[in-house]
Amino acid sequence: MKCLLMRISGASVFLILSQFVFAAQAMLDPVDFLALQSIRKRLTDMPGSNYFASWDFTSDPCNFAGVYCDGDRVVALNLGDPRAGSPGLSGRLDPAFGKLSALAELTIVPGRIMGSLPHTFSQLKYLRFLAISRNFISGDIPASFGQLRGLRTLDLSFNQLTGSIPSAVGNLPALSNVILCHNRLSGSVPPFVSQTLTRLDLKHNDLSGWLSPHGLPSSLEYLSLSWNRLTGPVDKPLSHLNRLNYIDLSLNRFTGCIPGIIFTFPITSLQLQRNQFSGPVQPENLVAIPAVDLSYNQLSGEISPMFSTVQKLYLNNNRFTGQVPASFVDRVLSAGIELLYLQHNYLTGIEINPTVEIPLSTSLCLQYNCMVLPVQTPCPLRAGRQKTRPTSQCIQWKG
Repeated sequence: MKCLLMRISGASVFLILSQFVFAAQAMLDPVDFLALQSIRKRLTDMPGSNYFASWDFTSDPCNFAGVYCDGDRVVALNLGDPRAGSPGLSGRLDPAFGKLSALAELTIVPGRIMGSLPHTFSQLKYLRFLAISRNFISGDIPASFGQLRGLRTLDLSFNQLTGSIPSAVGNLPALSNVILCHNRLSGSVPPFVSQTLTRLDLKHNDLSGWLSPHGLPSSLEYLSLSWNRLTGPVDKPLSHLNRLNYIDLSLNRFTGCIPGIIFTFPITSLQLQRNQFSGPVQPENLVAIPAVDLSYNQLSGEISPMFSTVQKLYLNNNRFTGQVPASFVDRVLSAGIELLYLQHNYLTGIEINPTVEIPLSTSLCLQYNCMVLPVQTPCPLRAGRQKTRPTSQCIQWKG
């Protein structure tokens, strides 16, 4: 009799558990439930992480860490512990992501996720936000991403992506942020058509070719293309971007003049160093830009007095000639300029009293020009030890 009761009790427990599991699955669309199971099987916690501790599929997946539902559908996945510096996830991305047809947001914290981007992402017609950065994602960006017509943010930075940026991605109409920096992408920068695009960050890749004259929308506020192999002039691509507040085109091979109109934009940092820009620089109406770096180019002519309003100004290693404008002296002595690097040019003089004391808060470097230095000031080590340019070079160079 006792054994019979135990058998009945055991059967009852099994029945109750079965009903419980069925009820838990019923809370979420079955397709989404199975997709989450597949995603979970391909990903694991890195040592020190317990992100998946709550992913117990005998309970409601809508209560899992990082899973957000609307009704019986998953609408957002934030995979991994979002705390800064916490261990991330490892493994690979399962194609089952494409089964979460109501998904609008997908983020994955930094970790050691490898492999390629699933082409099934293109099935997520409601996806607005995709951020998988600082992992080891390789392969190309699928051209099928061009089907994500509602995508607003695409952040695949700090991975190992190769291949070109698909033109279909540039044609996405709703983009506001494109962050693909620190990868191994090659080819040209495709034209971007979205009139809501405010941030474009493609630095530290292997991009080449010219910028399309009308390939950057006027809505841009942040533009970083540094550390690539881009060439050609920038006057037409930049001239209409009058909302820019940050420009970094450094360490490329851009040529031609620097358009004077960009100095009228509301820029907080302008970095054009280490290119092949040439000719004079004539700001049309310089606004107060905190930092301007035009160093290591082939710029020539006299230095515009308008630059005296800049707090940190790098004009070194160019071909500037003539006198340093008097307005610079006034700003240096009043500590209005924090940093003024004019070394390695062909400047012929600066009207400053040799006995004057340069404010300690100001860094001024004048060495290796065509002048006897009126004041001795500390210069960066890379400026070298020679104080004055050889006379033979100053005679040959006409500016």
